[in-house]
Amino acid sequence: MRVSSVVPLLLAAAPAVSAAKGTLGFALGNKNADGSCKTTNDYKLDFETIGHLTTMVRTYSAKDCNTAEAIIPAAKDKGFKVVLGVWPDYQESFDDDVNALSKSVPGNEDVIEAITVGSEVLYRKSLTAQKLLERIETVQTKFPKVTVGTVDSWNKFADGTADPIITSGKVNYFLANGFAYWQGQDISNATNTYFDDMAQAKAHIEKVAGDNAKNIRFGNGETGWPTTGGTDYGAAKASTELAQEHYHKAVCGLLTWGIDVFYFEAFDEPYKPKSVGDNGQASDETKWGLYTAARKPKWSDIGCPN
Repeated sequence: MRVSSVVPLLLAAAPAVSAAKGTLGFALGNKNADGSCKTTNDYKLDFETIGHLTTMVRTYSAKDCNTAEAIIPAAKDKGFKVVLGVWPDYQESFDDDVNALSKSVPGNEDVIEAITVGSEVLYRKSLTAQKLLERIETVQTKFPKVTVGTVDSWNKFADGTADPIITSGKVNYFLANGFAYWQGQDISNATNTYFDDMAQAKAHIEKVAGDNAKNIRFGNGETGWPTTGGTDYGAAKASTELAQEHYHKAVCGLLTWGIDVFYFEAFDEPYKPKSVGDNGQASDETKWGLYTAARKPKWSDIGCPN
């Protein structure tokens, strides 16, 4: 990791950082602690809990748990903006999500910040960049009043995998996910790793976008750190104390430099099964929330300093 180049690289990639802070948002699950689908009232309670920190959330699928149908009325009631998701990996899931959006989006564009087509599709190699671009364009055609973009791992933007989407000039909203934790970084190097990841992704996107770079909106789609009870990953240790440190240093730091950040995630999701990571080990993903599943903050100074 090129630690010594982190600060100048990010500053070069984000020349307007002194003009305004980035916007904090949260990745928000669509199920309650018991695994039942959230209702509009459940989302209202979510928004009441996090409303002092942000009025922005992002979701992953419009059809699953009727997310779009349930969350839009809550967003309108509580003054929130929502980034809605489309899962394009399979034709059926793509069609289902687009149909769900077709029923919920028209007339509600005022609370829809964007629609993202895909969540780490290129990282998983579920679709080629060209096929993903085609599906993004389909969604753009159906919802011309809404910004439509995509979300992927930072390295897929930095290594050229996403270039067909970027160079098309048709997509201007990119969210790059970056987890120093899943790179097995000790907390002492986590902030530098995270900043470097975001800087590489942003710089490459703007370089290959050419004249269209001025129209591109870049942000961090996911980052986070599991709290006590989660699973360690190499030198990265699950700990509420370390999660707090990472939040204040890395997340708040990137916001200060003018980059939008969606923190993963708002609330613990205890219903999630264990997943197998790149190291072949089963990992607990139920303890990533800034709040518990009961909507209780995990530490007292939960916001960023002014």
